[in-house]
Amino acid sequence: MEVIIQPDAKAAADLTARLVAKELQDKPRLVLGLATGRTMETVYRRLVEMHRTENLDFSGVATFNLDEYVGLAAENEDSYRYYMKRHFFKHVNLRTVNVHLPDGMAEDLDAECVHYEQAIHDAGGIDLQLLGIGADGHIGFNEPLSALQSRTRVKALTPATIEQNAWHFSVPEKMPRRALTMGVGTILECRRCILLALGETKAGIIAAAVEGPITSMISASALQLHPHCTIIVDEAAASRLRGAEYYRWIFENEPEWQPYRKLMKR
Repeated sequence: MEVIIQPDAKAAADLTARLVAKELQDKPRLVLGLATGRTMETVYRRLVEMHRTENLDFSGVATFNLDEYVGLAAENEDSYRYYMKRHFFKHVNLRTVNVHLPDGMAEDLDAECVHYEQAIHDAGGIDLQLLGIGADGHIGFNEPLSALQSRTRVKALTPATIEQNAWHFSVPEKMPRRALTMGVGTILECRRCILLALGETKAGIIAAAVEGPITSMISASALQLHPHCTIIVDEAAASRLRGAEYYRWIFENEPEWQPYRKLMKR
């Protein structure tokens, strides 16, 4: 695991987008895992801008989203598919056939979860997975006590998650109480992952996930086991990291980050 601290939210999101772009340029048929939420919106705006101004090409990309609410159709404005279409899909040249999200309207939800796992396998596995982090440390909808080897499944949402996410809904009281989500084990099988966290409200949980023990109570802590995981935070989200100075030194001095340091200084 490596932690990259950026001066503000804009710089952190821009670095995240630049890393996605680099992976795509290196592998045009990239299998890209996607996340939703306010944190990701700036990343998607930046990727859309790079598509328009730098000819970043998504035509060969296959995408797999982390999760979807149970009971919401694709055209429902509160669904994650609709979110992705609004913020990303309709603005770039992704092929519709290559876009995948769990089907929250499936008659057999358990069978849908098995099907989703198989679709990821058939695509060759996820090359790069984007992640946010919930206030309780969940990735995807892997709520506290999620098994660290869990697979895509139906998950009941905690009151804390419902409170955190209800603002997204046109009628907050109608937010679904269950979701389909990739499991922690599914996420850990990606070849590379990038977790982006912004703001002081994420400082405590980032410190616990990055520097605390690996525990099923904080599913993001399982990322400590991943061989190629990058945590990108702004200064506010980094404020409770004990090793912050060391992490800053790595970004400022390690050769692999030199191209990005130059970009950040433009």
